[in-house]
Amino acid sequence: MDTILLITILVVIFALVFDFINGFHDTANAIATSVSTRALKPRTAVYMAAIMNFIGAITFVGVAKALTKDIVNPFSLNAYDGDITGSVVILAALLSAITWNLLTWYYGIPSSSSHTLIGSVAGAAIAAAGFDVLNYAGFIKIIQALIFSPLLAFVAGFMMMTLLKVIFKDMNLYRTNKGFRTMQIGTAALQSFTHGTNDAQKAMGIITLALIAGGLHQGDDIPFWVRFAAACAMGLGTSVGGYKIIKTVGGKIMKIRPVNGVAADLASASIIFGATLIHLPVSTTHVISSSIMGVGTAHRVKGVKWGTARRIVMTWIITMPISAVMAALIYFILNVFF
Repeated sequence: MDTILLITILVVIFALVFDFINGFHDTANAIATSVSTRALKPRTAVYMAAIMNFIGAITFVGVAKALTKDIVNPFSLNAYDGDITGSVVILAALLSAITWNLLTWYYGIPSSSSHTLIGSVAGAAIAAAGFDVLNYAGFIKIIQALIFSPLLAFVAGFMMMTLLKVIFKDMNLYRTNKGFRTMQIGTAALQSFTHGTNDAQKAMGIITLALIAGGLHQGDDIPFWVRFAAACAMGLGTSVGGYKIIKTVGGKIMKIRPVNGVAADLASASIIFGATLIHLPVSTTHVISSSIMGVGTAHRVKGVKWGTARRIVMTWIITMPISAVMAALIYFILNVFF
């Protein structure tokens, strides 16, 4: 039991590290449009996002509960008989997810923390116990949410921008931009709140999964200390900021004007919060980037920098399989030591 407790403590630590990294990795997406249009200064935007992320993270738990049981059956990995396999699986998954997040952050690529975490958990679990350990109904539901949410965000961004073009077509451009720049403060705050409601819960779910696997928790309810710790880690990570990814999302997909930023923020926030309400984890990175592409397409198709978009989409495609393989390899290495 001493070994199980040690590994569980390591899992909690690395889950909070993952949440911290997720804070500065993915928060950049939430505030990128408002920073790029100078609606908010970078430091102000980052601090506002940190507060809104914390509030969002502490408010909801549905996504965390889904992650606790929908990828693998946590009770098939428990340690009541002294088996530490489940705890090592989760530790391997976290190390893999953290590694991929840091690599993509270093190169300024808006990759998905959700994809890498879910792929890593699946890869490590399969390495430990074979394909039968997966909860296929829940796993497929999560994959469907990750696939369809960017498509919905693209359509929502396109429709939102088209609607705003119709409503404000006869307005003075200067006054309109000034008004939308002010409005972006609110939409950036909303975007950061919805990011917290979905992304911070992933670490909560993983910690709870580890507690169950270590025989230290019963049921799938999320302990309050887990919620509070994950929300704090996300908020602190957000306060660090991710300026490399802000540069990519805020300027390398398309040239963003205030009206574009408002349209993209409203579209993506509605998709993310909708997913939170039905307890599905989605990639905020994918959703926000896709909504910007949809807005750009509605504004002017040639204005979208499709080379950058292709690079982002390619990263989306390779993230889950690479994370799964990395997690499996890390599991085998950890298995030697434990």
